[in-house]
Amino acid sequence: MSSEPIERRISYLGDRLRGRRCLICGKEYFDLRDYCGNCGRKSFGKMADIDFFFEKGKLELCTLVNEPTNKFRKFGSYVYGIVSFHDGRVRVPGRITDMLIEDEEIDYSALEGKEVVPRFRRRYSVGKSDIIPTISLAFTFADEYYPHQEYVILKPKKEYETPGIVGYGFYTSRFRIKEDGLERAVPFIDEDAITAAVEAGKLALIHSGVDHSLIGKVYVGSESNPYAVKPIASKVAQVLMLGEEDEGVQGVDAIDTEFACKAATSMFKDAVALVNYPKMGIQYAMVIGADNSQAAPRDCPGGELDFFVGFGGCAYIFGKTDVIAEVEGWFSCTSDTPDFWRRDGEPYPMHGGRFTGDPAYFKHIRKAAKKLMEKMNLKVSDINYFVPHQPNIPFPVKIARELGFKEEQYLPGLQFGRFGNTYSGSSPLGLAAVLDIAKPYERILLVSYGSGAGSDAYCFMTTSQILEKRDRQKMTVRYQAENPHIKYVDYYTYRRLKIGL
Repeated sequence: MSSEPIERRISYLGDRLRGRRCLICGKEYFDLRDYCGNCGRKSFGKMADIDFFFEKGKLELCTLVNEPTNKFRKFGSYVYGIVSFHDGRVRVPGRITDMLIEDEEIDYSALEGKEVVPRFRRRYSVGKSDIIPTISLAFTFADEYYPHQEYVILKPKKEYETPGIVGYGFYTSRFRIKEDGLERAVPFIDEDAITAAVEAGKLALIHSGVDHSLIGKVYVGSESNPYAVKPIASKVAQVLMLGEEDEGVQGVDAIDTEFACKAATSMFKDAVALVNYPKMGIQYAMVIGADNSQAAPRDCPGGELDFFVGFGGCAYIFGKTDVIAEVEGWFSCTSDTPDFWRRDGEPYPMHGGRFTGDPAYFKHIRKAAKKLMEKMNLKVSDINYFVPHQPNIPFPVKIARELGFKEEQYLPGLQFGRFGNTYSGSSPLGLAAVLDIAKPYERILLVSYGSGAGSDAYCFMTTSQILEKRDRQKMTVRYQAENPHIKYVDYYTYRRLKIGL
């Protein structure tokens, strides 16, 4: 087992795939050395940082590991190889992830020469009391489910009086389980809420074009943090290099939030308030909802949830420049309604059966939606899209119809049948699906729900810039829902992958 100091040094380099380039001869290194081996002393102070995390590499050599040992045993068989960056100037070892090695014959030499993209994943198995090791020396093929997307920092074109969404990203695994005509996203064995949060944040940065060093606040909402005491947000901040860096510390405020499935949407208003208050000095704030939704096996108490849970993360960047959807208003409501809970130390949540409908889900969404519409003097006909929390299909359809919305208003955001209930990422995922297709100057009503219980209602108005940024987002919700490289698994494999390393 690695000690904490060793683990921190490994993760600081490997999580971020950082290196250095000599400004004299151009030689590159996969470490943070202060001098160049070619140029010697004259290169001190002339070594520039380089970042491979957003780059595309090439798998030069690979081999099949048939019998992993010790900490890698849970992977089963896997492919390991040498990946090169920048036309071979830097070579690093790495594991090919998201591959279920089955009985059929595969020509692994045919994989050599293919382009790959870094993925942020767990490294190997550890005990329950140990630090979870992570790394970005895990790769997927760029011509399959995860395409390479270049991260280009752009100079803002326009400042808005009203803050809003500047960019967003949705991330889920290529693995799915299909039952009764419904699909649900399944994490690969090396994925969890932390990896989903980082990947979603990465996609949001790419879509927004925002300089990562200008993110002054990051919130991560989740109810499946693999730690009882340790934030997810600190890992997100370090891997994505949010805020200005100084001596290995990120100049960003990072915090976790928890309120069941509205842990992320609760922070939308906080993010808007921060970026709208100049004296705080925060230009952009990132909000992420990510969960590896928990459920007991079906033959255990509480196992009913196992038919509905999904996996994924959704990230939003808020600011006042190049806004794609302005926040027009919000309303929140709360009550002590214990419809769903997980006691400290218990591995799986429990729920209150019929109690989860009224007076829980329906009461709070109904109240939040009606109060916000009343506050803003809006009618149902003034709203183009309605996106409620979606723990299943009947609940959001029922509340949408009760409020008077038509299918064309609520179906575009209804994504449960493709990904399952992604908990903190559920209503943010529905919002992302709508933003993927919305036209300028269309109004979106988002109403989240979190057990325990409460709802957040938000009204967004899209801007003309929503079309300008659309081409930057390859990993749209539809792309991930209809991708030809989706891998379907059976129930046994689903449970094995979900339990993870």
